[in-house]
Amino acid sequence: MGAVAATTGAMPAIPAMAATINIPGLGDFDVPVPQEYEQPVQQLNQQIQQALAAPAAPQAPMAAPQAGMPNFQGMFAAPAGPANIALDAAKTKVGAMYSWGAAGPSTFDCSGLVQWAYRQAGIDLPRTSFEQSHVGAPVAFENLQPGDIVVTNGGGHVGMYAGDGKLLNAVQSGDPVSYTSLNPDMIVTARRIA
Repeated sequence: MGAVAATTGAMPAIPAMAATINIPGLGDFDVPVPQEYEQPVQQLNQQIQQALAAPAAPQAPMAAPQAGMPNFQGMFAAPAGPANIALDAAKTKVGAMYSWGAAGPSTFDCSGLVQWAYRQAGIDLPRTSFEQSHVGAPVAFENLQPGDIVVTNGGGHVGMYAGDGKLLNAVQSGDPVSYTSLNPDMIVTARRIA
């Protein structure tokens, strides 16, 4: 017979990040984040913070309107930032078909649409809904703004908040990219990227 080793049952500590996931009606749960995602998520959060901290490019002063000409100053404001640019890009894909694992430009899964849209705004997001649920800053439902990333379905689905209680997302096989209703009980986490 072979020797049997006896131990105290103590396991060595494994350093890992944990994400707090709120399940309405059940409470908060700390879910371990695999170590291989820790560094990429930290790097992406640093890039986002650097982009937000960068001074805005100075705007050229607008010429004063000539006599008898209408004043259109401020009427055609540029998008407020990367979130609006990403949302506008995603809106151009309404009607594109869902395809699991696809990240554009003609077919998408949920996280592929979000990743593609933010890439159009100059921000590289991770590929999966799980990874995307850890970037940016958390946002409460009542503070959602268009372009915020919203993770639902226990963490297995992600879309972009489009305003007016709507989520712009690639839902499932056979369905095109579309707007769906959003209520607070559906949300696992919402994140503001820019």
